Amino acid sequence: MSAIRLLVLGAVRQHGRAHGYQVRNDLEFWGAHEWSNAKPGSIYHALKQMEKQGLLRAHEIAPSTAGGPPRTEYEVTERGTEEYFALLREALATHDQKTDVLSAGIGFIVDLPRAEVVELLRRRVEGLERWRATVTEYYTPEGGPGQLGHIGEIMHLWVHSADAGKEWTLGLIERIESGAYSFAGEGGEPFVGVLAEGQENPYATGGDDGGGDADS
Repeated sequence: MSAIRLLVLGAVRQHGRAHGYQVRNDLEFWGAHEWSNAKPGSIYHALKQMEKQGLLRAHEIAPSTAGGPPRTEYEVTERGTEEYFALLREALATHDQKTDVLSAGIGFIVDLPRAEVVELLRRRVEGLERWRATVTEYYTPEGGPGQLGHIGEIMHLWVHSADAGKEWTLGLIERIESGAYSFAGEGGEPFVGVLAEGQENPYATGGDDGGGDADS
């Protein structure tokens, strides 16, 4: 699973309708260009590809009063919404997701009901426990990595990763069950994770990097 699809669908959905530069600006505001493949070229490519796949609908609107080419805005279709929530649930529940995919899922976690998020995260914990158990069939952590020579360091890394992932996930579950954040259907004040039109982005990388027209 690629993080870029989830990130782009989620960023467009947060605005209702957004042009490519807004999506890029939001994801840079999150720092996603540092921890994922959400670089300018990948973002513009994903927008165009998902439009072709029927996940996004493109609207060409008039250029700004300053001139320039028409701007294309995108909105998520019904099919795109289904894809978005499927990717989000998978990102949260699957224990062996790459860090960028899990990070993208956490970024949109409040789009789901609180109880469902807890259930998905508990599935992640169960997956981590099963994975750890398969590793310890061949490797006993108490014996130390030296029992298998330097190859034991690989198993040591896997066990440590499973334990750390479980600890972090259980901590998140505890915070959520204790009332942290405002989730879907709760009617609370949502956290605003997008930049307003014209708002300066302190984390912008600057330049278009060949990713396409800034208004596309």
